[in-house]
Amino acid sequence: MRPIARFSLLAAAIALGTLLVQPARAQASPSQDLHALFRAEWDYAMEQFPTWASTLGDRRWNSRWEDLRLPAIAARYRRAAALLDRLAKFPRDRLPAADQVNFDLFVRMVRQNVREERFEPYLLPVSQMFGIQTASELASQLRFETAQDYRDWVVRLQTFPGQVDATIALMREGIARKRVHPKILMQRVPAQIDKQIVARAEDSPFFEPFELMPDEIPAGVREAVARDAATAIMTGIVPAFERFKRFFVAEYLPACFDEVGIWQRPDGAEYYAFQVWRETTTDLTPEQIHQIGLSEVARIRGEMEVVKAKTGFKGSLGEFFTYLRTDPRFYFKSPEELLAAYRALCKRIDPRLTRVFRVMPRMPYGVEPVPEIAAPDSPMAYYYEPAGDGTRPGYFRVNTYKPESRPRFDMVALALHEAVPGHHFQIALAMEQGDLPNFRKYGGYTAYTEGWGLYAESLGEDMGLYDDPYDKFGQLTFEMWRAVRLVVDTGIHHKRWPREQAIQYFRDNTPKSELDIANEVDRYIAWPGQALAYKIGELKIKELRRRATDRLGDRFDLRAFHDVVLRNGSVTLDVLERGVDAWIAGQRQSPDP
Repeated sequence: MRPIARFSLLAAAIALGTLLVQPARAQASPSQDLHALFRAEWDYAMEQFPTWASTLGDRRWNSRWEDLRLPAIAARYRRAAALLDRLAKFPRDRLPAADQVNFDLFVRMVRQNVREERFEPYLLPVSQMFGIQTASELASQLRFETAQDYRDWVVRLQTFPGQVDATIALMREGIARKRVHPKILMQRVPAQIDKQIVARAEDSPFFEPFELMPDEIPAGVREAVARDAATAIMTGIVPAFERFKRFFVAEYLPACFDEVGIWQRPDGAEYYAFQVWRETTTDLTPEQIHQIGLSEVARIRGEMEVVKAKTGFKGSLGEFFTYLRTDPRFYFKSPEELLAAYRALCKRIDPRLTRVFRVMPRMPYGVEPVPEIAAPDSPMAYYYEPAGDGTRPGYFRVNTYKPESRPRFDMVALALHEAVPGHHFQIALAMEQGDLPNFRKYGGYTAYTEGWGLYAESLGEDMGLYDDPYDKFGQLTFEMWRAVRLVVDTGIHHKRWPREQAIQYFRDNTPKSELDIANEVDRYIAWPGQALAYKIGELKIKELRRRATDRLGDRFDLRAFHDVVLRNGSVTLDVLERGVDAWIAGQRQSPDP
């Protein structure tokens, strides 16, 4: 999972829908016009979404926040609609094949924004996973090397109360239009807000960049910016969060839904269908996806029975789940032990990558803990993508909160998914493709990115990493987890399941801990449709691998197949399929080696 990237992709989807087609230069080809448009309008997107720009290493707007006011949001959507009309007149048929793909993906993103406007997602700026209450995490994504970096951060701190007030205004409008989250999720947020209401500026997560400043910055400057930051925190940010908490507890929580499904909204069924289309990049209906999930759950249970037998366990599958949940030997005793185990595992994985890949990303990655402020409400791990300018590596962040609830048997699958060859390979390689326009390097599609991450878990077989049956059972647990998502997400939002029914279905089909199950189900409630993308994407990649193996026989090269899947960055599943089919056709027509 990519929570940080999730915000980037949301920003990309909105930003790219704001771009205006510029007049073509004299005697320029359609392809030149298209790329000139991409370059010019990328800058516009960075200006409109400055925190996203900052995380990519673009410092030009480092002192700004996004404009969250309703008139500004409405203006961006109007520009998206105008852009879509103008793109309809662009001479696509005169573009080379590669640029036709660029054009089609760009048009899809703009169309997605135009379709999205009626559902007003911006009226839900806060959930238990992210929002204004976790905005301080931005600091961990930025470079703090020069005095200007610190001055820019101080300006952001000084203007942050305005962001809080804009967020309150959006949420009040959400109450009026019945765009709210379920109450059971929002009950977690006051405790998150409390972590921002500090007695001393030095205790604020917003102050962390000032704890260790470079010696190259003169002492007087260091003292001045730290003093200004402390003042901004205590006179502006803390009172703003106190104001936000009062609003949240007194107004927002009472207005939240009592049930958990998106069907409670006036346009719930239409919005969920839109979310399914966006997240899976397919035309599958919620009911079709529910049935795919039931089928996958049944198949994986059969494979689990086989692996359970290899462990020597004699009881039922349900009893085996209980054994895995409750035996202390499968869990960690301290955060330090957990983090060290993951770092050692990644060092074991790295040298085996050449068995299944020819091309490796140049960008390195590290392993670090999830920030403490977010850990209690975060998933077990996620990937934090590198800076676009190469100044920050990628990070595999593991959740060290309550280590006694974090199982050892799913470590291999989790590392393969979040680090290598999963998200780090896919994202870093996309960023390193010099011929891709920026909106493709840094944007993407969940069905592809998370589908690849889930597919990467299965590569442990090809890399010889599942020699322990418990590790293999962990991989099946993760695959089952994503299959269960298809059933539970559609169950909650399409079939109107209550939260406890979703939790029980999860409990019946996976050995995941109670903490993980509750956090996962609550994530699906807050983010309808996103969890469907993993399994749908993985099934497509595996289908394409089987197709290539069947058609090419002895000529099939797994490493070459992976190059084809990864070389074009994140794409929709239909574009991926066309690319793989073209490669298969080319391989069949080429002379025997």
